[in-house]
Amino acid sequence: MAEQSPASMEQRLRDELQRIAEAIADAGQSAAIVELDQSSVGRVSRIDALQQQAIAQAAGERLKLRQRKLEAALARLQAGNYGICCDCGGEVEARRLNADPATPFCGECAAEREKS
Repeated sequence: MAEQSPASMEQRLRDELQRIAEAIADAGQSAAIVELDQSSVGRVSRIDALQQQAIAQAAGERLKLRQRKLEAALARLQAGNYGICCDCGGEVEARRLNADPATPFCGECAAEREKS
């Protein structure tokens, strides 16, 4: 497992989950329905606003995906199998867990998944 203790890794996961929850709330506000009156705002401004809305929605989806990964990592930690590859059952390298505490795969399995 990682060089960090399970308690410090749990705190790290919980801290990141908190930041993600706040970012999701912010992204939700940015992705709100765009209402522009074309009589006072030009067509280009409306297109720009719609584009910004789409970017915010995509960012929100990425944040939700990260949230699910962090929640899964926290569940693995609480179940006692954090740091164990979800594919081969081997140990996930400490450097991988330190870089991304939500990573579920060892380096070899992750590389294999990227190939396919």
